[in-house]
Amino acid sequence: MHDEAYPPVSRRPALSTSPRRTRRAALVLATLIAATIAPVGDAIADICKYADAEGAVHYSNLPPEKGWKKLGCTTSDGGSIPRSASATTARSSPTPSSFPRVDPDTQKGRDDVRRKVLAEELSTEEKLLTETRTLYADGAPVPLPEERADAEKYRTRIARLKQTVNVHERNIEALKKELAAIK
Repeated sequence: MHDEAYPPVSRRPALSTSPRRTRRAALVLATLIAATIAPVGDAIADICKYADAEGAVHYSNLPPEKGWKKLGCTTSDGGSIPRSASATTARSSPTPSSFPRVDPDTQKGRDDVRRKVLAEELSTEEKLLTETRTLYADGAPVPLPEERADAEKYRTRIARLKQTVNVHERNIEALKKELAAIK
């Protein structure tokens, strides 16, 4: 006798769980998941750079707001997508006649000043890097008198010097890129 609240249980035979069948099912499942995720993953990974009406820069993987200008995109592998190759290029509009223009000589003067400032900054960074590398002494500087009794102070100073060397190296790399980008 069975209770109406609990319907009778079906007496179907159990499914076979052979290793071959399990592997096949896992392979089918993995293929379906990969096919579903792969196209979406690439689309989500593209990050684009936009400038709004006020000139503020924004980064997004979503379509831009109205009035934003696309400056470029970066792919998931770190490469950059040229503006002409991107799927949603911003429409180019003619420059308004009231838009201020800079004559070529003025722009050349500005570029020369910028180049000079960047060259001075590069020179300063290179000097600071040389000084810091000397103090760092390849990770084994001579301990200061107060550090001889306290090894932790010595390790802290070495870490700070190493970090400073890394900062100067990154600054030099960035300055060289900026100098190369000036027309």
